[in-house]
Amino acid sequence: MHLHRLRLLPFAACVLAPFALSAQLALIPMPREVHDAAPINVVNGVSIVCNQCDKEDSFAADDLGKALFERGISVASTTAPQIALMRTNSAEAKSAMSNAHITWTADMDAEGYVILPAGNGIAVIGSTPSGVFYGAQTAKQLVDANKMLHTATIRDWPTLKIRGLDDDLSRGPVPTLDFQKKQIRILASFKLNVYSPYFEHTMQYASQPLIAPPGGSISAADARELVAYAAKYHITVIPEQEAFGHVHYLLNYEQYSPLSETPHGQVMAPGQPGSLQLTKQMFIELSQIYPSPYLHVGADETNELGRGQTKADVDTRGLGAVYLDYMQKIVAELKPLNRKILFWGDIAMHDPALVKALPQTFKDSVIALGWEYNPQPKGFAPWIKPYIDAGIECWVSPGVNNWSRVYPNNNMMFANIQKFTAEGQQGGCTGQLNTIWNDDGEGLINSDWYGILYGAAAAWQQGEAPIPQFQSAYGAVFHGDATGKIDEAQKEMMLAHALLKDNFKQSDGSDLLFWVDPWSPDGQHLGDLIRPYTSELRLHAERAIVLVRQARMTANLRETDALDALELGARRMDLIGLKFQVTDEIANYYALASKNQTSKVKTDRSLVGSSLGAINGVNGKLQDLRDGYSLTRDLYEQAWLKSYRPYWLHNNLARYDLTTQLWLSRIDKVRSAQRQWTATQTIPTATELGIPAPPVTAAH
Repeated sequence: MHLHRLRLLPFAACVLAPFALSAQLALIPMPREVHDAAPINVVNGVSIVCNQCDKEDSFAADDLGKALFERGISVASTTAPQIALMRTNSAEAKSAMSNAHITWTADMDAEGYVILPAGNGIAVIGSTPSGVFYGAQTAKQLVDANKMLHTATIRDWPTLKIRGLDDDLSRGPVPTLDFQKKQIRILASFKLNVYSPYFEHTMQYASQPLIAPPGGSISAADARELVAYAAKYHITVIPEQEAFGHVHYLLNYEQYSPLSETPHGQVMAPGQPGSLQLTKQMFIELSQIYPSPYLHVGADETNELGRGQTKADVDTRGLGAVYLDYMQKIVAELKPLNRKILFWGDIAMHDPALVKALPQTFKDSVIALGWEYNPQPKGFAPWIKPYIDAGIECWVSPGVNNWSRVYPNNNMMFANIQKFTAEGQQGGCTGQLNTIWNDDGEGLINSDWYGILYGAAAAWQQGEAPIPQFQSAYGAVFHGDATGKIDEAQKEMMLAHALLKDNFKQSDGSDLLFWVDPWSPDGQHLGDLIRPYTSELRLHAERAIVLVRQARMTANLRETDALDALELGARRMDLIGLKFQVTDEIANYYALASKNQTSKVKTDRSLVGSSLGAINGVNGKLQDLRDGYSLTRDLYEQAWLKSYRPYWLHNNLARYDLTTQLWLSRIDKVRSAQRQWTATQTIPTATELGIPAPPVTAAH
């Protein structure tokens, strides 16, 4: 293929102003400098040109073509509008940038790119394969849902060198290899360059064959295939194997129990020689599978340290000294592997003087990851400064706030990621490793893309990535939604979370509220707290469902599995409100039936049967709760299997089944009470059936 001579569209000769863009442009991450020119209709297709391409640039061109083809845009016609990929050292690129008065600076060399109007299309220019690839990812987004190519002028490069995602593969969900490849494609399309799978026991080791659960672990062959696949997308896979804390599943085996700080605990005992030996064996294997320049040893939340085998040592020297001493031994043991060692910084940060006094050889060998997942009104300096002051490279690790939630709390996510990442940039950290965690094993990664993509924007963009800007772009960029309804649905879920956080205090849409039995003492207490807000909570959740469904009707949307997860999250939030509402209604109906069973007035006595029928019947309140849990169970199973292996799924479905069975058993008890009324004109007390007393504020 031959590159047509570039004909530049008119553009001002001044330096581009950051974010001087048309309201039509929706981009994630938002480029540093952008100006939107007239859009070109590409409904009849585009021509992707890549003159003098090497293998990597050709891959970027093919990836761009596949993405557009999947959106219904044909790629091949030589007469169609053109997207040309080129390197900065080509004559065409030099001429194009000169004519547009675009300056290429040194900070753009590694991953930066330029996009310029060129002839009947655009030119994408990069100095490296990564730069060309990232320019092509932006080019994808310049083609909107209406099949218009925006001939933007863009100059762009990342703020942070490392932009990644830490993915918890050890607390339940273990993705299929096919889904991991999809993750890689999505992460790369939003300019992330690191994927870090988190292992406690779910990586298969030839030297330790006992550890990994059958059907719920990653084989060396699959890992190598993923590494090779990710490299094409300019993503480095950094394995994280916990090597100090968070190794309970491993230590639960009797074979490893001597290495446990406390009996069958979760922390390795530093005083046991076998602890270092085991760590070394695992990381030798990891180094042979993952050619990354980094290895991650975890070492966070070693809360049991000093409570068992090392108590005497900790009592004598202090927790920080014992912790850092063992960290030095781990790093020294792994030194022959010639990798930078990553570790979580939550323990060491509390002893900044000890960190500063560490040997320079240790400091040069490690990278500290400060992690904190909540907003911090006073700032994030405590998670950054100890390492900067000590001369240790640091990355920041915010969180998507997806753990133990029916749907991620994106209010918390935005406030955490925005400020933490910006302060990390300003403080001198070189990377951001955003995190998703599955503490209770119920998480669905297809619920998490909103936070993952915002993390990508925050890591790439300079300073505080504007939240409204991201919110207005997300639906269009990720889902191809031109209606704005997906963006509004996400906001409705945020309003639901905010309602609970502001008013309920004890929870903000957690799984606790979803699973708690509202007839139990704990459930009755929670019901007293949530009762004033159930209606508003449900309305927000139901609006989210409606908005998603309306968006689906008006467009051929992308990433529909994520929309299924959003709708499921909304249904679960709605069921939280319904459960507590229905509990009050059942209590009121049964109180009415009990009150009228001894009445001499026929019309009063008729209320007994009708009240019991309202509780248990074709449209009974108990049936509503049975149906709610059985429906969400089926939807949850479908959502799980779209990304994860069957491993662990039964643990979660069992909760749905047990909860459904709970309401079925209550249906049977009330049915028995109905038969008793027919036979004896008496009914059991509410206490005998377990029905709580009516709420004090309710009208009887």
